[in-house]
Amino acid sequence: MTATAGRATAAVRQAVGRLRHGGWRPVLQDTVAATVAWIIATRLAGHPLPFFAPAAALNVLNQARGRRIRRTAEVVLGVAAGVLVAELVVQALGPRTTGTVFAVILLTVTLAVAFDASSVSTVQATLSALYLAVVSPPDQTLVPVRFVDALIGGAVALVTSQVLGARRPLVPLAAQVRRTFAELAGVLDDTADALRRGDPDAARAVLSRARHADAAVDRLRAATRAAGEGLRLTVRRRRGLGRLRSVAGSLRQTDLAVRDVRVLVRAAVTLTRGSAPVPAELGDALRALAEAVRAAGDALAAEVDGQERAAARHRAHTEECALTAVRGAGRLFTGDATLPLAMVTGQVRDTAVDLLRAVGAGDDESIPDRVDAAAAGR
Repeated sequence: MTATAGRATAAVRQAVGRLRHGGWRPVLQDTVAATVAWIIATRLAGHPLPFFAPAAALNVLNQARGRRIRRTAEVVLGVAAGVLVAELVVQALGPRTTGTVFAVILLTVTLAVAFDASSVSTVQATLSALYLAVVSPPDQTLVPVRFVDALIGGAVALVTSQVLGARRPLVPLAAQVRRTFAELAGVLDDTADALRRGDPDAARAVLSRARHADAAVDRLRAATRAAGEGLRLTVRRRRGLGRLRSVAGSLRQTDLAVRDVRVLVRAAVTLTRGSAPVPAELGDALRALAEAVRAAGDALAAEVDGQERAAARHRAHTEECALTAVRGAGRLFTGDATLPLAMVTGQVRDTAVDLLRAVGAGDDESIPDRVDAAAAGR
């Protein structure tokens, strides 16, 4: 029961952390865009039940968020074209027939694949087309009202995701940086808790999360590309491009740090299954490393925000915590250390190196020497 409560608490903490570190932005963006699309379709276009206006806004936003402007426009056209095809098929073959269902599914999926929609978005588009063909077929009119609604929703999504975001194109990137590093720090904190309790089930659950951490790095790459696209629409893009390069240059080291942590957690799972007690000092080292990860995210986000003093302060805190973690792990690397314990301590060292390189804490060549000196207790 205690282990279950601990996992539930960790899950709630992780969910709150996602919202705090910028996760509220897409919630607000989706809500506002869908509502505005509904208002335009009902009050300006005069459509009585414009279901496809807010539906298209949500579909486009969630497909195109973090994408470039051209990609977003393609998604808008793809969604609207899918609705138009469904309308034309129903007009030609009639509603609620087997031939209509077959043609609508075939053509909608074909369009989704042609526009490179995700699997989730393909299902959403197909369900929307089926809704139009089976549940609420269009009236026999020359004006494709649902197609117009889809265009309205898509246009609102395009404005919301690109034009409004272009005023401060680096804000979503800073939020994604914090979110990525916060997720990685949470993995380390929960690994430390699992080791403290000697709970193999909790450790395996953390490993499952660590295996999906690559997706966070992919989202960070996408946010970096989107920020670069947005900077083209600003008059102060030169200053922003310099900030952008700090994150773009750290992506490789961030990716390596994620892999280091994944290997660390895998070894920690083996440790929890062993008969020997896990040293309490190891948990302390992992918590210090988690704090270093958070500080690294704050340092990079501060650079993106143009807060140089704050970035320098967080960079120094990253180095302090990383070297503290390495010293603590180094004391456990003795001749009688088990292989899993040696692997965990080794990955603490590797993660520290990649973190310090990611935030630019000194020359790349000197960082391993400083880390190794800390591991040796110097």
